[in-house]
Amino acid sequence: MPWVDMVGYAAALAVLSSFSMSTIVPLRILAIVSNVLFGTYGVLAHLYPVFFLHSILLPINLFKLAQIQLFAGAAAQAGSNGS
Repeated sequence: MPWVDMVGYAAALAVLSSFSMSTIVPLRILAIVSNVLFGTYGVLAHLYPVFFLHSILLPINLFKLAQIQLFAGAAAQAGSNGS
């Protein structure tokens, strides 16, 4: 099996695994991993629609993860100041 196909299968496995996540942070992290893998696969296999889709989804997932982390940090800060 060519290594390019292995990248594609790894990306598919990452997406499949994301469906088993029950919390949002691991889901977003796995989505970012799958975006990178699918983007790489899209370029290497000359599947440009796949590349374009995941190059758009990657910053969205990064932004959403950053929002979650900032909200969690702000909530923790508010909780420690409110005691």
